[in-house]
Amino acid sequence: MVAVFRPRGIKITLRVPRVKSPSAREYGPSAILNAKRDQFGPRGRRVPHIRVARWGLPIWRSFFFVLFVENRREFGAVSDLTIATIIFILTYAVIVSERLDRATVALTGGALMIAFGILDQSQALESIDVNTLALLVGMMIIINVLKRTGVFRYAGWRTAISLGGDPWRMLVSFAIFTAIASAFLDNVTTILLMVPVTIAITDDLGLDPRPFLITQVIASNIGGTATLIGDPPNILIGGATGLNFLDFLVNLGPLVLVLLILMIPGFWFVYRRSDRLGTPSAEGSLALAKANARVHLGDRGLTRRSLIVLALTIAGFVLHSVLGFEAGTIAMFGAILLLLLSRIDLHDVLSEVEWPTIFFFIGLFILVGGIEEIGLLDRLAERAVDLTGGDVVLTALVLLWLAGIASALVDNIPAVATLIPLTFAVSRLTFPDLAALDDRTLAAHPDVVPLWWALALGACLGGNGTLVGASANVVAVGIAERRGDRIGFWGFTKIGAPFALVSLVVASFYIWLRYFAFN
Repeated sequence: MVAVFRPRGIKITLRVPRVKSPSAREYGPSAILNAKRDQFGPRGRRVPHIRVARWGLPIWRSFFFVLFVENRREFGAVSDLTIATIIFILTYAVIVSERLDRATVALTGGALMIAFGILDQSQALESIDVNTLALLVGMMIIINVLKRTGVFRYAGWRTAISLGGDPWRMLVSFAIFTAIASAFLDNVTTILLMVPVTIAITDDLGLDPRPFLITQVIASNIGGTATLIGDPPNILIGGATGLNFLDFLVNLGPLVLVLLILMIPGFWFVYRRSDRLGTPSAEGSLALAKANARVHLGDRGLTRRSLIVLALTIAGFVLHSVLGFEAGTIAMFGAILLLLLSRIDLHDVLSEVEWPTIFFFIGLFILVGGIEEIGLLDRLAERAVDLTGGDVVLTALVLLWLAGIASALVDNIPAVATLIPLTFAVSRLTFPDLAALDDRTLAAHPDVVPLWWALALGACLGGNGTLVGASANVVAVGIAERRGDRIGFWGFTKIGAPFALVSLVVASFYIWLRYFAFN
C-alpha cells in the first residue's frame, strides 16, 4: 500500500507492508525512514523525496491513511480521496450550519464532485436514485390533487373534535396513526399526507405545529421499519435479497411494536412535562366547539376518484413484487391516472410539488456517489467488519450500528445502497461453505438472514438521528418551512437523535435475543 503526496515541493512516499493476521491487518514493530533526493517532481524539477514505512498503527485509527492511500490521482499535492472527503465534509458542514439553502449547497457539492473529476457525468447520473425521486414526485402529485377535495382536513378535524382539541392526546394519536400508516404506505407518502393536515389543524387551534411534525416524523420512521414498503432502505434490501413483505413484517414487526410503546413516554418526557405544546387559543376552542368536519369536504366526485386512485396505488405498493414494478413507477402510474381523471391543470399541480426537496436529494445522491466511487465508505465499513474477527453476533451488531450512524450522517438510502454489497461480501466470508450460493439464496439462509435484519433496523431507525437521515425528515421539514414554520437541522436533531439512540440500543438487544441467544 503506497501513498504519495508533495507538500511544498517535497515528495513523500508512505509504504505500508501488510502482515497477515487472523483478526485484522496490522503493521509491524519498527519504523524506517529513508530520504532520497534522486527523484523528480512535476515538470522534471528535482525535489526532495522521503520514503516512509510506518509500522504500529491500524488503518482505522489513522486518518492519514483514510485520506492518502490507494486510488491516487495527482492533483498538486492532493489525492482523489482527499478531495472527495474535503468536498463531502465541507458541504455537510454548510448544510448543518443552515447559513445557505440546503438544496443549493447539496447541488454545489455534487457539482464539485464532477468538476474535480471524482465522478464523470455518467457516474453522477447513475448515482441518483431515480426510483426514490419518482416515488416522491408521484406521491406529491397524488396528494396535491387529493388535498384539494378537503378529505384530509375532514379526517383531521374529525379526530381533533373527537379528542376535544387536547394537544397531548392529539400529538399521541397523530403519531400512532402516522406510524401505522407508514407501515402500509411508506413513510414518505404518509408524511406527505399528514403534514399539511397537521399544520392546518394546529394553525386553526393556535398551536405550534413543530412538536406535532417532529413526533410524526419520528413515528413514521419507526413504523415504516416494520414492512418491505414502509421505508426506502427496506425496498432496496428487499430488491437485492428477495425477502418479501411477510418476511419483514414477521421479523421486524414485533420490535417496531415495542418501540412504539416506548415512544409514547419519550414524547411525554420531551413535550408534556415541560408544557411545550401550549393550549388552544380561545378562538380555536370556540371554533372547535362549533366545528362540523363535513364542511371541509369539497367535490365529492373528485374525492371518490382520488381515493380510488390512492387505494390502487397503495395496493400496487403491497403487490409491487408480484407486478414487477418499482415503487416509483407505481407512484407515477397513479399520478398520471389521477391527472387524467381529475382534469386539473397540470401547471397548478406541479407548482405544489416540493421541488427544493427533490433537488436537495439530487445533489445529495451525487455527493454521496462521489465518496462511494472513491471508496471512503467502503473502507471504513470493511475495517469495522474486520474488527469482528468473523464472529457473526458481533458482525450483526457492527452492521446495525454502522448502518445507523451512516444513515444519520448521509441519508439512509445511499448508505444502504453502499452497505448491501458489503453485507453480501461479509456473509460469504463469515460462512465460506455458503459462498457458492447466489445472492438471493444466500440472503435467505437462516444463518445469514439476521445480518439483513440488522442492516434494515440500523438504516431505518438511524434515520431519526439527524434531519438528513431519512427522506421523510427532509420532506416534512421542507413542507413546514415553505409554510413559515422553521424547524431547522438542530431543531430536529436534538429531538430525533435520542430516539434514534434508544431505538438502536433496543434493536441490538432484540437481534441478539431473537437470533443468537438460544442458538
